[in-house]
Amino acid sequence: MEGGSNSKGTGLGGLFGTGGVGYSNADLAGVPLTGMSPLSPYLNLDPRYLVQDTDEFILPTGANKTRGRFELAFFTIGGCCMTGAAFGALNGLRLGLKETQNMAWSKPRNVQILNMVTRQGALWANTLGSLALLYSAFGVIIEKTRGAEDDLNTIAAGTLTGMLYKSTGGVRGIARGGIAGLTLTGLYALYNNWEHMKDSIAGQSL
Repeated sequence: MEGGSNSKGTGLGGLFGTGGVGYSNADLAGVPLTGMSPLSPYLNLDPRYLVQDTDEFILPTGANKTRGRFELAFFTIGGCCMTGAAFGALNGLRLGLKETQNMAWSKPRNVQILNMVTRQGALWANTLGSLALLYSAFGVIIEKTRGAEDDLNTIAAGTLTGMLYKSTGGVRGIARGGIAGLTLTGLYALYNNWEHMKDSIAGQSL
């Protein structure tokens, strides 16, 4: 019976080209896999293909991994416009409620509050959007001129933005705007490099 079964299996194996001596899993357990790393006991996959030692995105030749000022300009301008609109709307709501506190809740009061909200929202959105546009333009021009991107570009762009925005106020207005821009961008640069400064101070103390 066994002979018939084996001959049948051999015949089928020969028919499909898989005939020959068969080996069990126990026979192959001690055979070394030359030139291959051990396979995962849970996945039938070479673990070397699971290790990613390179970046997961593709960049053009010579491109930076971080976005430049030109790419960030759109985000900066849009973010400042939305922030100004939200802040202006809240400020308009506060002013509208304050100015109409002696009025009863009625349609004229609601219309007056709504007008104040839209007016203040548009005003602050326009103000912050204009500042962001000037700052981004100066930043891109300075970066292209110097050929470098560092905190000096940030401080210079902020100072020039303040000076140009307050240029209608004369020399004093230009000075006040430049000082305000220099202060704000200087504080931002200090915050942006705070961890690096702490590590440098700690290294020097050791």
